[in-house]
Amino acid sequence: MCNGLIGKKLGMTSVFTNEGRYVPVTVIQAGPCVVTQIKTEATDGYNALQLGFGEKKESRTNKPLKGHYKKSGDACFSALREVRVNVPSDFSLGQVISADLFAAGEKVDVTGTTKGRGFSGVIKRHGFHGGKKTHGSHSHRIPGSIGCSASPAKVIKGKKMPGQYGNVRNTTKNLEVVDVRTDDNLVLIKGAVPGSPSGLVVINKLKKA
Repeated sequence: MCNGLIGKKLGMTSVFTNEGRYVPVTVIQAGPCVVTQIKTEATDGYNALQLGFGEKKESRTNKPLKGHYKKSGDACFSALREVRVNVPSDFSLGQVISADLFAAGEKVDVTGTTKGRGFSGVIKRHGFHGGKKTHGSHSHRIPGSIGCSASPAKVIKGKKMPGQYGNVRNTTKNLEVVDVRTDDNLVLIKGAVPGSPSGLVVINKLKKA
């Protein structure tokens, strides 16, 4: 069994359950993905599938990748990701894996790249409370003292400071699959997942039940 699938985050909406509960969901176009390479313990040290997602023009693909894609068919892909499998021999090059890999009620992990927010201060980046707003204060949004006294006279490594915020790989775990619409390759997942609309995500089955 394949343990994951590449998808594209389409955005958020909401659905009503059979009991009438209002549930916010993220809509992900999961697949169809094509198996472009099969990795085994004997040759690579671990069992995995390399999946291709999103067709790409051949004219926009370099020669080494064209040769790689020819082994699994004629299509070129905009994204390649690896997912673990238990028995690689159950799969073949060019095999298509679609959204029916998942089922409603199942729990999954979703990995994506968070929104980049540029250079941010400590209030936005770390949730600092900020300084006083009145009585002549000039310390509204600054972090305050960042170092120790005479010993040790330095800034401790890991101190929360202003800097680059977002645009990092992040995994949200244990999310519930609300619905799977195989005709449109759509997976509806309860709550929010990392990334912006049209961002690339990987949906993985839970490693720990």
